[in-house]
Formats: sequence, C-alpha cells, structure tokens
Amino acid sequence: MASESMELNSEYLSGGRLNSREVRQGRTINVNHYANKKSAAESMLDVALLMANASQLKAVIEQGSNFNFYVILIILISISLIFQIIVGILLIFTVKTNLNDVSKQAKLDTVNNITTGLVFVIVIVNILITAFGVQRPPLPSTASQSR
Repeated sequence: MASESMELNSEYLSGGRLNSREVRQGRTINVNHYANKKSAAESMLDVALLMANASQLKAVIEQGSNFNFYVILIILISISLIFQIIVGILLIFTVKTNLNDVSKQAKLDTVNNITTGLVFVIVIVNILITAFGVQRPPLPSTASQSR
C-alpha cells in the first residue's frame, strides 16, 4: 500500500513517511483509496434506488392492469432496475481493479464513462417514473367520504 502511495505522491520523505505539514494541507492522495470510497458511496446510493424501484414495482403491480400507465411504468421500472444492476457490476469491477496499473487505466476510464452514462439514463428514467406516478388506489371508505 505504501508503494502505491509513493508512486502517486512525490511528496514522500525518506523512510516512506509524509511530512505532517503536507498531510494537513491535503497535498497527497491515494487514488485507489479515493476511487474505492467513491465506488462504495455510489453502490450504496444504487442499493437505495434499487429498493425504491422495487417498492414502486410492487405498488404498480398491486394497482393492476386497469391503471392508465401500468405498462409504461412496468417497462420504465424494469429498465431502471436492469441498468442499476449493470452499474453495480461495473462498480464492483472498478473497485477490484488497480488504478496504478497503467495498462488498465484506459479500460477503467471506459468503464467509468459507461457507468456515468448509465447513471444519467437511470436518473432520466426515474424522473419519467415519477412523472407518470406510482400511487396506491384509494381505499373505498376514503372515496365515499370525499363525495
């Protein structure tokens, strides 16, 4: 781990130790550590959205096919879920790959660009899901009281 940091950070002093002033000023960074934290945070957000989409899918199925946007919402939620699973797999690949290996950097850049594009598509699809609305049908007692 120290050798990875030493490759990326020319600020190392003899013996592999950092000057404490340089550490406080934030001049050093371990790219692998940063990328792993970023990927873990994205994965957590992906899991949260995956759970929300699963809940929305359940609500749409409970409404039944008589709901106006039933088919559209089933398709959009399914697309979102599939893309989220693909993004999760790409993030796992990113975390397991060493960023310091120059021969893998171009491939990782491509994977990162694909992941970013898929996340953008997921956001757009989820905006459409929200626009079409996933609502539970009103209870019979609530409908009769509002008349």
